[in-house]
Amino acid sequence: MNVHSPSPGKVWLVGAGPGDPDLLTLRAARLVMNAALIVHDGLVDPAVLALARPTARLISVAKQRSRHTMQQDEINALLVREALAGRDVVRLKGGDPFIFGRGGEEAEACRAAGVPVEVVPGISAAIGAAAAAQMPLTHRNHASVVSFVAGQCKGLSAQDWTGLAGKGRTLVIYMGLATSEAIADKLIADGLAPEIPVAVIENATRPQMRVLRTSLAGLPALVAARKIKSPAVIVIGEAAGEPELNTLRELALEAAQ
Repeated sequence: MNVHSPSPGKVWLVGAGPGDPDLLTLRAARLVMNAALIVHDGLVDPAVLALARPTARLISVAKQRSRHTMQQDEINALLVREALAGRDVVRLKGGDPFIFGRGGEEAEACRAAGVPVEVVPGISAAIGAAAAAQMPLTHRNHASVVSFVAGQCKGLSAQDWTGLAGKGRTLVIYMGLATSEAIADKLIADGLAPEIPVAVIENATRPQMRVLRTSLAGLPALVAARKIKSPAVIVIGEAAGEPELNTLRELALEAAQ
């Protein structure tokens, strides 16, 4: 007797955005509401997960610093295993799947196993946080370049960030709370002014959101004193300055023209 394997299910890599469920794309919201199986990160807000139907199976693969409930290879294997068993999988990721979300690795694993995969983009943490804080990452009077970097990764001290921050540039750092002191030291050693404005945006777009400002030299003390916790992004550059000061700078520029 021939036993036929079921046709593989499909994996959707879905961006859950920065937190507020109202910022999901329509496609993402439909997939979450109709999914039978959702594999989600710890950064996905509970309000987003609440959109799932009561019968949906939810699998958390939340990661915390120095404690991973599941290694990335195991997550890849989970997605492939469920799909090869004929089940469709919504892989729900905070922000956008392809910006520090390891979505590329998961897509590669699915393709290698012959599993259909589709990516549904989401509003990234940096874009969502800046918008919620009314902090333009680019502005014709302040910055024409914006860069995203990961502040918690192997070989941080050896990475070359020269030119990513400074006049006319905005630098956004993901996962930088635990390494804030090393980040400040690194950028100052690279020649960035210690007094350059810095903002930390915690729990962006959520009711408990905080926007905390300091200088680059004051960043480590701010993180410690205000007990800032993840999820948070660090914004470095003129865009991170106090809005009132930015307005005064703009008026001065217009008067000089």
